[in-house]
Amino acid sequence: MRLLHLGDVLGQSGRKAALEALPMLRDRLKVDVAVVNVENSAHGFGVTAKICREFYNAGADVLTTGNHVWDQREIIAYIDEDKTLLRPWNFPDGTPGQGDCVFTAKSGKKVAVINMMGRLFMDPLSCPFQGANKLFGKYRLGKNVDALLIDFHAETTSEKMAFGHHCDGRASLVLGTHTHVPTADAQILPGGTAYQTDVGMCGDFNSVIGMKHESSVAKFLTKMPSGRLEPAEGPATVCGVYVETDDATGLAKRIEPVRIGGRLRGSWPSA
Repeated sequence: MRLLHLGDVLGQSGRKAALEALPMLRDRLKVDVAVVNVENSAHGFGVTAKICREFYNAGADVLTTGNHVWDQREIIAYIDEDKTLLRPWNFPDGTPGQGDCVFTAKSGKKVAVINMMGRLFMDPLSCPFQGANKLFGKYRLGKNVDALLIDFHAETTSEKMAFGHHCDGRASLVLGTHTHVPTADAQILPGGTAYQTDVGMCGDFNSVIGMKHESSVAKFLTKMPSGRLEPAEGPATVCGVYVETDDATGLAKRIEPVRIGGRLRGSWPSA
């Protein structure tokens, strides 16, 4: 299978770039399933039902989020209706929405998608490592699902890397989100799981993790409140990861970064 994951979509600039790029990426890379993290897509804070529909219309199959999922209050009533809009699985019991789903591609193959959140410097949620163990009992790669993708929304590189090794051999790919800066460690782990510490963002990199740099710099200089952060509005770079899996095992055969547009140097899967 051919899988595509786009990193955190941030603000109008990132949203516009990702929506324009997604149909082209699906066509040129012959993607079976596309997953997009949309937790910062509504002016940098959360997501709306309208934005979800825009991404589905552009070719997204599953949408993931993170700690900003509830920033737009309207999503609380909507998320139970949309079974392919995920929030972190390890939120407390009774939280609206769901943290995992199975999407059936046009080929008939099934892809499990899990949204999990880290705990270091984040909210004190239940253990993502133990949570993954439970879900690997539900989704068995190469048995009842053909591929398994985990969006691990976490702050620290150490927790993300440990989580990747914890899942190695049991997931097709584990991809980090949240820090918005693409890492240079795309690889296939020894057990066959594709991994990258952070996919990066779809946003303007003339910024501080997607926000206008002036307010951020002022806050670091003075330690005084600098007003609400506003998304940078320049040309956006679309950051993602492309993965090919083995039909028999569901494990990864190939992982390559995707970066197009904006300020960052481009990256495209080799022929």
